[in-house]
This record gives sequence, C-alpha cells and structure tokens, in this order.
Amino acid sequence: MRTIAEINDKINRKKAVVLTVEELKAKVAEVGIAKVAKQVDAIATGTFEQMESSGAIINLGHTDPPIKIRRCWLDGVPAYSGFGAVDLYLGASIAAETHEGEELRSGETATKTLRGGGHVIEDLIADKPVQVKAQGQVTDCYPRSHFETTITRDTINQFYLLNPRNLYQNFIVGVNGGERPLYTYLGPLQPRLANAVYSNPGAISPLLNDPYLKLVGIGTRIFLGGGIGYVTWEGTQHNPMQKRLPNGTPVGPAATLALIGDAKQMDRRWVRGCYFKNYGPSIMLGVGVALPVLNEEVVERCAVEDKDIVAPVVDFSIPRRVRPTFGLVSYAQLKSGRITIDGKTVRVASLSSIFLSRQVAIELKQWIEAGKFTLTEPVAPISTDRTFLPQDRWKEF
Repeated sequence: MRTIAEINDKINRKKAVVLTVEELKAKVAEVGIAKVAKQVDAIATGTFEQMESSGAIINLGHTDPPIKIRRCWLDGVPAYSGFGAVDLYLGASIAAETHEGEELRSGETATKTLRGGGHVIEDLIADKPVQVKAQGQVTDCYPRSHFETTITRDTINQFYLLNPRNLYQNFIVGVNGGERPLYTYLGPLQPRLANAVYSNPGAISPLLNDPYLKLVGIGTRIFLGGGIGYVTWEGTQHNPMQKRLPNGTPVGPAATLALIGDAKQMDRRWVRGCYFKNYGPSIMLGVGVALPVLNEEVVERCAVEDKDIVAPVVDFSIPRRVRPTFGLVSYAQLKSGRITIDGKTVRVASLSSIFLSRQVAIELKQWIEAGKFTLTEPVAPISTDRTFLPQDRWKEF
C-alpha cells in the first residue's frame, strides 16, 4: 500500500519509478502484477483525439471608453458574450461566418468557413495575432458601441480551456450500411460498409485503465494540451452505468470528464484545430492522466489489453438516436486495420492518433521523473451512479 503523499515525496526527490501504461502492461506480462505493484509508483496514460465539446474562456480587458460586448467575432468565428462585459466563450466547434453577423449559406465552401473555434484557439496558443470585432450594448456605464482590435495570447487577461466533455472512457465504431456517403463526426463513412472508423486509442486511453474512477476525481491534476490542467466535474453525457465486461471496462460510451487548464501555458503540438468535411470544425487535444500505484488492484486494472476491451459497431445510415449495431469488436481487431461484418472484410481507421497518444504519456512520464508534475488527491469523487437521460419526447410545432 502507498499513499499519494508518499509518491509525491519520491517525485520531489526525483526517486519515483514511473512507467507509461504500455511499459507497465509489458512489465506485468514479464514479472506479474505483485512485483510490478512493489516496484512502480505512477503510471502515465495519454490520448490525442477529437474532443469537440471544448472551448476557451477569454477576458479581453476593458476598453476606454468601456464596452459591454453582446456580439463578437474572433477571426470571423462567433464567440459567446452573454455574461461579463468583456468575457467571451469560444466554442471549439463553432464555424466561421462568411461575413461577421451573417449566417453561413447552405453548401458554403469558402476556405474561411472551414475554420472554426478550434483553429482560433490553436492560433492563440501559438501566439499568432487574432482579429477581434465586437458590437456593444450602449448603457450609461458602457457607452461604447463598437470595437475592433488585434489580440495575442499575451495581450489578454485570461485565456483558459474550459471543456464540458473530454476523455470519453469508450466510444463507438462508425459504419455506413446505406447507399450514399455519410459525413459524420467520425469523418466520411463510405456506403455499403466500405470502411469503419473508431475514435478511442484503446488500452492506452486514460479512463479505460481506471474503469470505476477510483483514482481520478474532482481536482485531479492532468496533462492538458501541453500544460497543467485539472478535472472539474463529470463531463456532459457522463454515463457511468454503461454495461461492462467482467474486467470493468464499458462496452460503449461511458464516463466523461470536464476539464480546465491555462491555455497560456499550452503547446500547439497538443491543441490542433481540425475540420470534418460537411460536418464542421472541431479540435484535437492531447490529454494525459497519471495514475498512482496505491495497491495491486491499480496494476491489475492497468494491465488490461486491447483484446479485452470492446466497442459497438454502429450503422450511421439509420437516422435515429438508437441505431442498430453489428455487435462488438475488440480494440485488438480494430488496430489490426480490418474487421469482419456480416462476413465482409471492412477496412478500419482510427480517428485518434495512437502515435501522439503514446507521446502524451511519454511526455507526462518525463514531467513526473523530472519532479515537474506531482499527483493530487481528488477533493470529491466523480459520480458512478448517474443515470443517462435522453430526450425521447418532443412536440411538433
């Protein structure tokens, strides 16, 4: 048995033994769970994947005369301005408008419209200039009606990511059994089961190595976008009561986490705007979680392999919330590049970057070994009994 305080003491003295989760799995296969639990202090996990339910809080600072912003665009991308006078929230998946204040036209393909909030966030992190155009509500204390300027990361007060839903514990495999191409949040799905796409890195993914969220909770310090971040709450669409295999891993989308972190400390290597054809903009994020080795159970959970984790194969050609599936496939099958559906061999691609997921874990391991990153005790647990509520009732107007 260890405590986080004991592990942090070793980290501060640069004596901690840290393995990436892949290294740990190999070590368990070599010497067994008990020996690894005695030797290792912390396990570095990581992922680099699309996380569209993300965004940035930005405080511009007051102008002279002051303005109460009620409409705002950053490089043509609309930012939400419905709270403090110069506070903004820039969603990663909001698309640029053709002209500030105009709606996108159907079928618009201009280059500008391929950009979105994720690209602006990436540019600010890279310290590139971003154009601001704002319209204000004139009041006695905020007399200014319009404002234009150029900002960078260092000319604004606060710039931090505040992400409602990151780190899916598991997800789905998308296919298309229909007769026309489909353009989805997983990317293009070709008709007649011509391809399949999955989006989770599998056995190296953070929450699949802590399936019951015994180690990760509110206040857990994490690697977020190349900087330090924290878990703030359960994520939206958190579904911890998903069915699970005997090893504890869920058979589909399950737990999610809400995250926060100072974007001024981040690195654009780990925060990249992206665009999905005929779907819209999004963002790719690198997130790493360090798991403390408190006992043998931690090592046993982290020893899970891709062959022991499954995801459902979902047919996107059926336009319903609950779509038919072609059963479950293991991540070992997915990573082989081919799966079999109804006797047909189907090509498979990963939306997450397995390579960059590994690099996140390696960089987090290096931070811990150098004494730059210590672990935190959660101040409260993440809910494990939250019921997932869909909107199955609607009214025609």
